Amino acid sequence: MPDQKTNHDAKVKTIAQQIRKALAKRRPIHIHKGGVSHFVPLPGDSRFRGEPIDISSLNNILEIDLQQRICRAEPGISFSELVKETLKVGLAPTVVPELEGITLGGAVAGCSVESMSYKYGGFHDSALEYEVITGDGEIVTCSPSKDPLLFNMIHGSYGTLGILTQLTFRLIPAKPFVKLAYKRFDHFEPFERALFQACQSGAPFDFIDAIAHTPQDFVLCLGEFADSAPYTNNYRWLNIFYKSTLARKEDYLTTYDYFFRYDTECHWLTRTIPFMEKRIPRLLFGKCLLGSTRLIQWSMRLKWLLELKKRPDVVCDVFIPSKRFREFFLWYREEFDFYPLWVIPYRIPRIYPWVSDPHAARMKDDLFIDCAIYGKPNSDARIDYSILLEKKTLEFDGIKTLISRNHFTRQEFWTIYHQENYQKAKKRLDPKGLFPDLYEKFHPSQTPCSTKFFRENSASH
Repeated sequence: MPDQKTNHDAKVKTIAQQIRKALAKRRPIHIHKGGVSHFVPLPGDSRFRGEPIDISSLNNILEIDLQQRICRAEPGISFSELVKETLKVGLAPTVVPELEGITLGGAVAGCSVESMSYKYGGFHDSALEYEVITGDGEIVTCSPSKDPLLFNMIHGSYGTLGILTQLTFRLIPAKPFVKLAYKRFDHFEPFERALFQACQSGAPFDFIDAIAHTPQDFVLCLGEFADSAPYTNNYRWLNIFYKSTLARKEDYLTTYDYFFRYDTECHWLTRTIPFMEKRIPRLLFGKCLLGSTRLIQWSMRLKWLLELKKRPDVVCDVFIPSKRFREFFLWYREEFDFYPLWVIPYRIPRIYPWVSDPHAARMKDDLFIDCAIYGKPNSDARIDYSILLEKKTLEFDGIKTLISRNHFTRQEFWTIYHQENYQKAKKRLDPKGLFPDLYEKFHPSQTPCSTKFFRENSASH
């Protein structure tokens, strides 16, 4: 599609010019994607300060190749918009994050996983090529065969190396419906065995995840694509998906509604306004308040309430090697005791080069369990549960997401992340430090990297 390519190239050229102007002015920047941010809001958050680089125009599908099952798209398109188009031709991304507003670029930057991840890894593992604007305003492409280190360092970099402007990724065959079977367990050990057995190579399932509703009530959710359905349920208004898994033995959803089955609650946000889990408030206000985009917009309007809390609630995903999942859960049951706990198996094709060699050696696993904790109250003056979770994740050789509170010292951080590989990528993509450093971006007490760089290098300009 020549016109589409011409239009895309023009948008990329305009963004590159913005970057060169910001570099000339020596101003700190942040990337403005448009829409809502899926970072967990924090008191005193400095991640979005600085001059915005507007990339909101990068929101189109450029090509869907039916024969090769490949898609080329700009990073600002949401998975909701993408899935609507791919399902029309019987295809889907390998991994679809559970909130409608998450974008392709956000999924790459933050390493999104979901219930197909036991088979396909993260969404980034389906990527074949990235187009990136560097901190110098240069446009580069990278792939597993062309600049493989850069290619593998882009995902999980949270926008600290460059601006992703286009990506090419694989699609898989999809059907109109998803049939779900719910297997219930009242003890952890048989639940764990069933979970790992379901994840074995050659398993017939298209989707696997689980929910620990209580320490004695586990539900293993096993899904398969289906051509037809005797009925379909909808969790867009009055009914709550995760609660339905306790009440039903099976369920049918349209494939689109399955992908975004958690969007209505946006996980943690209705936990902070618990009356919205009740039927009457949902009947009266659900259609105007519920849904991830609306809930996040409301949370940003009311973010001043965060300042009234001693600490924000714990909202975090931690990735635990499967061989240590049992130890983690036994500790979690005693120390955290907060439910539901979402459980998503995630098989990586290899240890990523952004993981340090010593930490990779401790992991010694290819199957990880994403344990998602959404909304644990954290007001106990005796203990900060966010710090506790971070320390125990490291003790169990795991990795936590960086989108909420982080407490690592610089030394601790770079024992987990591969500093040498990150600095190599930084030197190639952002040699003048226009974008924030990975560690400093997620530690509000630190001086923002771009400000620090410009101060330290002012003599060179």
